[in-house]
Amino acid sequence: MLKFDHSGLIPAIVQHAQTGEVLMLGYMNEEALRLTHETGRVTFWSRSRQALWQKGETSGNQLRLVAIRQDCDGDALLVLAEPAGPTCHTGERSCFHRDLQQQPAQASAPPSAILGRLAALIRARRDTPAAESYTAKLLSGGVDRIGKKIGEEAAEVIIAAKNSSHAELAYELADLFYHSLVLLESQGLSAEAVWQELERRYKP
Repeated sequence: MLKFDHSGLIPAIVQHAQTGEVLMLGYMNEEALRLTHETGRVTFWSRSRQALWQKGETSGNQLRLVAIRQDCDGDALLVLAEPAGPTCHTGERSCFHRDLQQQPAQASAPPSAILGRLAALIRARRDTPAAESYTAKLLSGGVDRIGKKIGEEAAEVIIAAKNSSHAELAYELADLFYHSLVLLESQGLSAEAVWQELERRYKP
């Protein structure tokens, strides 16, 4: 059973459903929670305006609901969502884009979120190909061209490992990851399918 505070509110942490990046913190009352479920668009209660508001109602950067989880005490929510554009009103992907010294964060949180962002960029290159885009050229070449690059990059990963160079190995693995994501996109298979298969195999 959910526990709303004395003002009838419960904190809701929004997390990117694909990348795991924490996007924002908002508050919901029972009505906002109901509307979120009914519309599939994340809705909050504004404590400053004392009114309901749907994320992106003015900017268009809505949050499409994927799932909602409650914590062990029932007094906080985790909202898994897919953002349509930046979540922060500043134009940043996440509201948590600064450190305690007010400096811009240098990487996503978690760092592995880059894989999801890269997969989304590859999909965008497929949907709106540009003549100068290397990704678009790979996709147009089909599995033969992409597969050849994956074979080359895999060999370079092995060479880097034998050279005992951490920097070289990280560089070559990044190339292999990228080309593997391009292959997934060309086959119409989401990266999430791979994460789910890894989850299925994981036996601690």
